[in-house]
Amino acid sequence: MKRFIPLALVAGAIFAVLLVGSLKRQTGRSDQVQDLKRAYARKHVPSVDHKKFAVLQKKFASAHDVTPVCISCHTERHKEVMASTHWNWSREVYLPGRGIRTIGKKNLLNNFCIGVSSNLQGCSKCHAGYEYVDNGFDFTDARNVDCLVCHDNSGTYTKTTAGMPSPNVDLNFVSQRVGLPQRANCGTCHFFGGGGNNVKHGDLEQALMSTSRDVDVHMGTDGSDLDCVACHTGKNHKMLGKMYSVSSMNRDRSTCEQCHGATPHADSLLNEHTVKLACQTCHIPVYAKVNETKMAWDWSTAGKLRDGKPYEVEDADGNPTYASIKGNFIWRKNVRPEYIFFNGTADHYLVGDTVQTGVPVRMNTLHGSYDDPNSKIIPVKIHRAKQIYDPINKILIQPKLSGGKKGDGAFWQDFDWNTSAAAGMKSVGLPYSGQYAFIDTVMYWPVNHMVATKEKTVACVECHAKHNSRLAGLDGFYMPGRDRNSAIEWLGSLALLGALAGALLHAAARIVMSWRRRAA
Repeated sequence: MKRFIPLALVAGAIFAVLLVGSLKRQTGRSDQVQDLKRAYARKHVPSVDHKKFAVLQKKFASAHDVTPVCISCHTERHKEVMASTHWNWSREVYLPGRGIRTIGKKNLLNNFCIGVSSNLQGCSKCHAGYEYVDNGFDFTDARNVDCLVCHDNSGTYTKTTAGMPSPNVDLNFVSQRVGLPQRANCGTCHFFGGGGNNVKHGDLEQALMSTSRDVDVHMGTDGSDLDCVACHTGKNHKMLGKMYSVSSMNRDRSTCEQCHGATPHADSLLNEHTVKLACQTCHIPVYAKVNETKMAWDWSTAGKLRDGKPYEVEDADGNPTYASIKGNFIWRKNVRPEYIFFNGTADHYLVGDTVQTGVPVRMNTLHGSYDDPNSKIIPVKIHRAKQIYDPINKILIQPKLSGGKKGDGAFWQDFDWNTSAAAGMKSVGLPYSGQYAFIDTVMYWPVNHMVATKEKTVACVECHAKHNSRLAGLDGFYMPGRDRNSAIEWLGSLALLGALAGALLHAAARIVMSWRRRAA
């Protein structure tokens, strides 16, 4: 017993130190959030009224005539746009093991609509230019720059095939009502990527045009009511925030810390979590809160016809579960993210890379691990697909999907995978064996939007749980509550017993001393 008492006292002391440390977590709430609210409550007021410019009263014969007028005042802006990713759809990056490469939307494949190079007629409606339909597009001609697509504040500007304005757009009306980009400017492309609302990202969709803070605490009109450019700030038309599906290097990111700092919590224990947890991991418990997002896409079933015509099958919410032009889909709402370690760098399937059969092809690989000091746990949407590939050459096929008329090889007109594959691979200068099959692919999309209010963040027990932990799929580290470790649990039990013994001994000592005082 005499040997146990010192041990118990030591264990109790250790426990007491830990207890005091945990009680000391409350550090007092800073005024940072209130400062941010006040700063962003001040809405931008335009310094000029474009309706008063005589040069904008002149009738424009075509969209190409608008840009020179913009440039006549904003003399260098077109050069900035022409140096941006929104214009070039590619950037020069360093890929470990591959060297310096020029990659981007222009030449990377995905597992949604697969690739833009052979489908520019349709895809270029989201290009910041006019008539980018083939490799003959002149990226050096300033008249091709579309200023209105990002700066229209009238809400009437829309683009159609070949990136040209819709026929009913009044160019004079729009050009007189330009300003800072609003949600609609960004959302028209970023909310509808992949062929429909909320198809790709899962956390970016048309509901964010006007929503509540329960959907997104930053964009809710009853919350901070921020536009996209409040976080995705720009300098010389180069925007912070790079889409991880096409971005490889950890630079020019838009982060939570740029506004909230590295230690945003009043609770120091929560701040300690930020060493290995991205803010989004706790603050985005679910995504696709309003409308469903596409979780899986099976191209192998595409091409079925009814009475010789393409058709669609929709679910109760109006989402297509089958389309002749695209195959079968799986949609989900209020999706709990999956989680990975990520250090900000990525690799990609490059056109022409060989594939390994029997395992899903990674369209993008987000690098990171627990042992990497630059890695944090982030939430992701993983989109799973089955798409066309060449089993002889063992490369993914970029098919030609859209085209002007039947007979030119476009799958959406001819419904012939063989001619579609041949036409698509010819457009990217790669061989096609004449045989095709379908292979499983996966693609990772970090979840960054639809931030919850603090009352609805992820609870501790959702991760620190033995069963159904959100982080059950991550390994290489010990997590209390989720994992078992006999040594740690033995020490913990010993600390608890020591604390209990110390408390009992203290109580007994007080009782004995009280008796002695009375006896005296």
